[in-house]
This record gives sequence, structure tokens and C-alpha cells, in this order.
Amino acid sequence: MEEVVYRPIGVIHTPYKDPQGIPIQPKGGSDIEGFVELDPAYGEALSDLDGFSHAYLIYHFHLSKGYSLKVVPFMDDRERGLFATRAPRRPNPIGISVVKIKAIQGNRLYFFGVDMVDGTPLLDIKPYVPDFGALEDVKIGWLKNHVHKSRHFKADGRFKE
Repeated sequence: MEEVVYRPIGVIHTPYKDPQGIPIQPKGGSDIEGFVELDPAYGEALSDLDGFSHAYLIYHFHLSKGYSLKVVPFMDDRERGLFATRAPRRPNPIGISVVKIKAIQGNRLYFFGVDMVDGTPLLDIKPYVPDFGALEDVKIGWLKNHVHKSRHFKADGRFKE
């Protein structure tokens, strides 16, 4: 297979200097603000994004080292196939988060929904359009018995009863 190489287009800045305590998924950090600082060469690409309320941030898990094909997800106590989880340690450590856009100023995009560490390399931004992603007959596999737990994560990423 041909090698695929991506270059970051910017950096994500958040209050979290290391992975400990980062909220689990953007919903866990819905009240925590971060910002993307695009390379100035890409600043013009933010034009018209201010008409959207949310965007996908696609990024590189730069602190993720190695991976296992089976993992125990944070909301479970059973080993699962890596591709049936959202674990950050992956063959291609790519992350994706839907964030709420707060403001765009110059080459910066301010957002709510932090679930990434400060200094995370940004690969792309795409507007969130619910009509493009609204699916019917969705199944969520092993998570169906655990997804309710995501409502109980505090902003610091810890589980609350």
C-alpha cells in the first residue's frame, strides 16, 4: 500500500497540558473553551464557517504511542476489538470531535467541547451538517448498555455518580 502523509494545518489549544483529566468526548467538555490556531496560510479557509454552529475537528493524537487490536474501553470491563471503540491508541491515531463554534477571529476558531490535549495537531475542519449525517436504524453494539454513562462525566473527565 502507498504511504499517506498529512501535514497539520494548525494547532488545537486547550486548558489540558496532558491526557489526565481530559473530558471524555466533546459532550463531557461542552462548557470548556479551546481554540484552533490555523497556520496563517490557511486563515482564509475559515471564511463562511461562522454561519455554522458546529464543526468537526479532525486531528492527530500526537501523544498516542502504539496500539493493541483488543482494548478494554473506559466505559466497559470487557476486552473489545479496537475498531469497535473510540480509543485514541490506533494504527493511525486520528481523532474527530464535533465542537460548538463560539467565534472566528483572524486565523483562530474558538470553540466549546474540548476533549483533546493542548498542542494537538489539527488535520482538517469540516462543517457539521445534521441532514448529511442523520441516520435511521442506528445500532451502537456493545455500547447500548453503557452509553448512558457518558451523561455522568464531569468537565474534568472523571465519572460522577
